[in-house]
Amino acid sequence: MGIIIFLIIGAVAGWLAGLIMKGRGFGLIGDIIVGIVGAFLGGYILPAVGISLGGGILASIATATIGAVILLFIIGLIKKA
Repeated sequence: MGIIIFLIIGAVAGWLAGLIMKGRGFGLIGDIIVGIVGAFLGGYILPAVGISLGGGILASIATATIGAVILLFIIGLIKKA
């Protein structure tokens, strides 16, 4: 059951990040991957700069979305170069 929740959080975070970054989504599978990588990125970066969103599903989605937006921004920079 935990893996299903993990995938749902990744999909939601990737989808939200695609909306925030104006159409930079990658489809369902791509959004899940972006969301999962974003969750790791956000989970590493946010505490390093002193930001804590708390616990629970909404905080997990917010952290993963922030990380996914950062990831999509970096991908966009690489594609431009």
